[in-house]
Amino acid sequence: MITKQLIHKLPNSVQKWLLNSGIIGKEFIRSVFLQQDLQLKMKPQQKEWYNARAKQYFTIEPPAFNWSLHLKIKSLIPIVGKDKFENGQGEMRINMFSIIPLVNLKDNSKLNQATLQRFLAEIVWFPSAALSPFISWEQITDTTVKATMSYLGTKGSGTFYFNKNGDFEKFEAMRYMDVEENSERKLWTITTIKTEERNGIRIPVELNADWKLENGNWTWLKLKINEINYNA
Repeated sequence: MITKQLIHKLPNSVQKWLLNSGIIGKEFIRSVFLQQDLQLKMKPQQKEWYNARAKQYFTIEPPAFNWSLHLKIKSLIPIVGKDKFENGQGEMRINMFSIIPLVNLKDNSKLNQATLQRFLAEIVWFPSAALSPFISWEQITDTTVKATMSYLGTKGSGTFYFNKNGDFEKFEAMRYMDVEENSERKLWTITTIKTEERNGIRIPVELNADWKLENGNWTWLKLKINEINYNA
């Protein structure tokens, strides 16, 4: 069980978040399954939103996830996307009609770091992962803390922002948007739109994802969690 004694060495803002989330007195979260409703824009200049659904599985020790996306472009062309983080390595696949490969990326240090940072940002759905031995914390302000994750040779960091009550508000990281040879990190932001209690734990259930580009912000993803289960 998670106790106050177990979290007392964490920064104050992280302790407040964990207390507010309701995990004290509950067992450690070892695995997670969730389903998401999504709206996406594949390019910054895209006007309309594409609707999609996704499923995601996490394990906490070892840290890993497997995310699968299903969408139809203009209600005609089915696209299946898969993101994976395992053994400190990232992998991305996108197939049209489920069989025609459009993207197949792996064995890339930039992708590894980007997927690790994604895992780090998404621990807000399973807060007990804040106690992971692979994550270190550094207090910045009363409501802001930097997290650094290092696992099997891959390392990345990001900043968590909380409100005065301890709810998660925002995560920011300098993250690779692509894995081209000359690509540089850009500011990646995850922002909470709505927070609710699910299975006795207070988590963000609606979020937006943005990239900060040279000509302005690009909100490329709107996400809603419609189901989440722990240790199933």
